[in-house]
Amino acid sequence: MGIRRQSRERALQILFQWDVHGKGGHWLADFEAQHQVEPEVKRFAEQLVEGVLTNRPELDKLLGAHAANWKVSRMPIVDRNILRAALYELCYMPDVPAKVTVNEALELAKRFADEETKKFVNGILDQVLKSDPRLEVKRAELVGVKRDA
Repeated sequence: MGIRRQSRERALQILFQWDVHGKGGHWLADFEAQHQVEPEVKRFAEQLVEGVLTNRPELDKLLGAHAANWKVSRMPIVDRNILRAALYELCYMPDVPAKVTVNEALELAKRFADEETKKFVNGILDQVLKSDPRLEVKRAELVGVKRDA
């Protein structure tokens, strides 16, 4: 498994715990002690976690705007944190192609949730990619990929 995939899994696990326990504390130290990883994995995971936590109000607003009939607070914890992390990557990490972000989010859904979550995640990310003006460059990259295929 690649470094970034490991990082995304770690970030999802930390974000899940953050949703359950609230701010960091002993649970985070326990998690770190029990799940030691290479420094590269830890760095990217921390970047994702910090980015999601810092931008959570905006990410949740974006998520809520595209999740018809769903309140973000009522979504399953795994689903909303897969989406938060993916939306953070899409909106704040220009070096990560949209196709990679979407594929990795779907892999997380497959590993940590079920087929319905995978469909839900794919649908939300597709809507955001099609409509958010900040993602024009990433949208163009996706169109270029489809033309080349």
